[in-house]
Amino acid sequence: MRLIEIKKLEGTIVLKSGLHIGSGNMEMHIGGTDMPVIKHPHTLEPYIPGSSLKGKVRSLLEMESGLMIYTNGDVVSGKTLKEVANDPKLKDKGEAILKLLKDKGEAILKIFGSSGADKEDETGFGPTRVSFADCYLADDWREKAKENRWLLTEEKSENIINRIKGVAEHPRFIERVPEGAKFSFLITFKVLEDSDNKLFDSVLLKGLKLLEMDTLGGNGSRGYGRIKFEFKDQEVEKKFAALNPFS
Repeated sequence: MRLIEIKKLEGTIVLKSGLHIGSGNMEMHIGGTDMPVIKHPHTLEPYIPGSSLKGKVRSLLEMESGLMIYTNGDVVSGKTLKEVANDPKLKDKGEAILKLLKDKGEAILKIFGSSGADKEDETGFGPTRVSFADCYLADDWREKAKENRWLLTEEKSENIINRIKGVAEHPRFIERVPEGAKFSFLITFKVLEDSDNKLFDSVLLKGLKLLEMDTLGGNGSRGYGRIKFEFKDQEVEKKFAALNPFS
């Protein structure tokens, strides 16, 4: 196993609805928002952490794989593959089902890696292939926002409706990056063996497509976190537009 190539996916993430990725700062300030978004400590501009992208793409691929029932809420691991291989119910369904689940699990572990702390997770698949960079505001959109004096975040009021009284209760203010904002993204992928090229084309892109169909960040069920990927490479853009992750 050796490093053959490093592939890149570059482009823009366009927000199709307000985005909330929390900062983890739960300290309350008088007149401040209850739930602030994460911001760069120097510029105070909002950004999308690479960890948020990676975590959501991996979780969606794990949901699609059918392996989550073996994980007990944890990430897919080498232990998961062992449980699949030893499941008598799966053996009764035939080798094709077993192979499909095994192949999907191995693809996830090759792309995203496994925990070094898990002694049972000695998969032998080598280093993590994919790396997600933090996504900062796109230069052209930042300049446009400055020219138009657009705010980089907004505060959205949310509450609970008392079903009997018919009144709003327990108001809270959630900070969001507004719809229309654009962030630059960079994803790199290490090709360590020839079969990795297929993982890049068929699995990683599928995960990004699933994310575009789902949501990023918090409060997705309330309409937050809808995004669209725009790729610099036009061939990738065409391939991504035609991709059906459930076919």
